[in-house]
Amino acid sequence: MSDSRNLLRSQQFPAVLLLAAAALGLLLANLPTHAPVAAVLESHIAIPGTGIDLSVAHWISDGLLAIFFFVVAMELQYELTRGELNSFRKALQPAIAAAGGVLVPIIVYLLIAGGEATASGWPIPTATDIAFALGVLAVFGKGLPAAVRVFLLALAILDDIIGIVFIAVLFAHDLNWLHLLLAVVGVVVFGFLSRMLPERNTGFIVAAMIVVGILVWLFVLLSGIHATIAGVMLGLAIAQSPSMRARYALEPWVNGGILPIFAFVAAFVVIPAVSPAELSPAFFGIALALPVGKIIGITVFGWIAVRVGSHGQPPALTITDLVAAGTLGGIGFTVSLLLANLAFADDAATRDQAILGVLVGSLIALALSGIIVSSRAAWHRRVTAASS
Repeated sequence: MSDSRNLLRSQQFPAVLLLAAAALGLLLANLPTHAPVAAVLESHIAIPGTGIDLSVAHWISDGLLAIFFFVVAMELQYELTRGELNSFRKALQPAIAAAGGVLVPIIVYLLIAGGEATASGWPIPTATDIAFALGVLAVFGKGLPAAVRVFLLALAILDDIIGIVFIAVLFAHDLNWLHLLLAVVGVVVFGFLSRMLPERNTGFIVAAMIVVGILVWLFVLLSGIHATIAGVMLGLAIAQSPSMRARYALEPWVNGGILPIFAFVAAFVVIPAVSPAELSPAFFGIALALPVGKIIGITVFGWIAVRVGSHGQPPALTITDLVAAGTLGGIGFTVSLLLANLAFADDAATRDQAILGVLVGSLIALALSGIIVSSRAAWHRRVTAASS
């Protein structure tokens, strides 16, 4: 059991599992299995007395994924307070690169799919899947300098923050301020309880935190803000010490269960039987904006940031290292899939093609990153061997 959990905490295996789940979802959606699987995903489960009645697919994207965002937010909290982003100096260079990795994909997308029917999909190619990116780095990047991994980690974390802001601001609807206020009160209570954990009655406090966390999720869902934001709020509010323990305990469940299940459901789309010319501009916009936009944005803005921040010293990252980081940044998957579902929630046909665009764009970036990262790592190994 401990070996399997350690495997799920590794960087390589969860990325492979996520990719396999997405491939399985796409496969079953395009076989005779489509109808029975779709019937399960579209069946509804209600909570009596609350007015909440969600399909199984929405329970996964609104419910289970909130746990993923809870873990992400705990990691963000750590990096912002003790890690790679805990000072302005540390955060400046990856922040500039992240800005390029968001702005350029948006421009690429809007140039291709800026029409009235598809323009709302511009946030989709802005995300980086940190699990996938670090997984590729772990598999192909042996020998790369630590500066590359630190830079990519900070970049992906900042991308997560931007994606979270997009979800909270752009996809809120019919805000209910009373429910939002109750959610905020619940978050405060949750944070207070977490700071009592080192004291007695730990089991009771943990149980109380779980109940409060569920109530916060419920109030956020009823407030009109996407329910995954509840996980973000709770993850940022929890005290540091229990946060680290919670991350360690939840990581195998998130990597081995929640993310693959979400990837399966999100990728469960029918490939349209049309010629390439008949595909939606959203498909092409995302499929190009993820690999091309991310590479250009991260490389150019990252080069500017590194040159400005080097203060006359040789920069820690070369232009080729930044290209490698840019290809890794183009792997969208998890958050991009969620954004695709949200951006085209009222247009199923465009939503499905946007999801296909995420899968194609991420796979292109995945292939490019494997080639470029392995080549760059080999070069660094040769330089290290020659100098030793």
